[in-house]
Order: sequence, then structure tokens, then C-alpha cells
Amino acid sequence: MRLHSDELEQISAHTLAHYDQRAEEFRAGTRSHDVSQNIAALLRHIHGHPPFAILDFGCGPGRDLKAFASLGHCAIGLDGARSFVEMACADTGCEVWHQDFLKLDLPPGRFDGVFANASLFHVPVQELPRVLRQLRDTLRMNGVLFCSNPRGDNEEGWNNGRYGAYHALAAWRSRMSDAGFDELEHYYRPPGLPCAQQPWLASVWRKAGQDEARIHP
Repeated sequence: MRLHSDELEQISAHTLAHYDQRAEEFRAGTRSHDVSQNIAALLRHIHGHPPFAILDFGCGPGRDLKAFASLGHCAIGLDGARSFVEMACADTGCEVWHQDFLKLDLPPGRFDGVFANASLFHVPVQELPRVLRQLRDTLRMNGVLFCSNPRGDNEEGWNNGRYGAYHALAAWRSRMSDAGFDELEHYYRPPGLPCAQQPWLASVWRKAGQDEARIHP
């Protein structure tokens, strides 16, 4: 069933309110999470010489934004929750854009890489093609998108006050390919556990039509 514009507004408003109301709790609970594997996965596929222009899409309180900046990259954050934008600015000194994922205004060809760690799953499935194309368009030639989402059986809906869409690998590959991306690699997280205990699907993608061969399921 297709969501109407007022329903999409409610999804964004309620999900962002959930994070705004729990911003300090979220920062404390995620501060020590180790996502160095994900950061490395993005950076190793970017062509050229650093520093790179990186968009941390859904940067939250700024943990990963700070990591990119500390590595010498030109990192910009983006989040829809105002509390997170303020936290990330204060904690990192980086530029942070306050934008709703469903109302993006991104500059074309600006970034070498986009880091979407635990953020794109908040986009309703019907809006995902548009959002993915916007992320593709903000990448430079040979630009790379990293994304990590909680995997599922292609269901979506409310979960503890937040809206989420949970994709299986085959469906995610199809959506990414349709949006103009070529697959570079994928893996499950956390590392070192049986697949049944790895709820996160991480994947890395390059703009289609560049110099990497397309990987099919």
C-alpha cells in the first residue's frame, strides 16, 4: 500500500522526535561501538589520494564524523534530528547539515564517499529509489557509497517508536542496481559470529558506469 504525503510527514516527524528525545541516551549507548571495519570498507574503495570529501549521512551525535576528520578527511555530517546536529557540530567542529532524509537538498558531484551507517533503513521503501539517486548524484565520478542496515525479510513498519525497512540481500542489491550503483563488496556484522547472530548487512557500492564491473547476485 502506497504511503501518502501526510503519512510520510508523520513517519519523519515521529522517528526524528524519538531520536531528539533520547539524544543523550543514544550518544552514551553508541559512543563505544566499533565501526572501524565499516569506515575502512568505504575508504579502501575510493580512488585517488586523500584527503577525501566524505558525507556522513545520518551522522547522529558525530562519533564517525569525528573519526573521518581525525584521519584528515574533509568530513561533513547530515542528520534530520536537530539535537544530533548540535551535538555533532559541538563535538567535531565539522560542518553538519540539518536535513530530513525525505527532503534532501544535496549538491551535485560534491563527495568522494558517502557513509550511511545505520541510517538508510529509516527511509520507507517507496521513497528509497529517489533517496538513493540523490546520494548517487552527490557523489563525484567513481564515488563510493557505504551502507549498513539491519537485515530482514523485506518488511517495514514501526519498531519501538522508529520507522524502519528491513531488506534481504537480494532485494537490497536490486534496489541499489536500479538506483545506478555497482556492488563492490558486502559482509555481515558483527564480525566473528555465526551468520544467524549477525543482524547487520554492510555493503559498498560505486556509481554505475565507472571502471568497476557490475556484480550480479
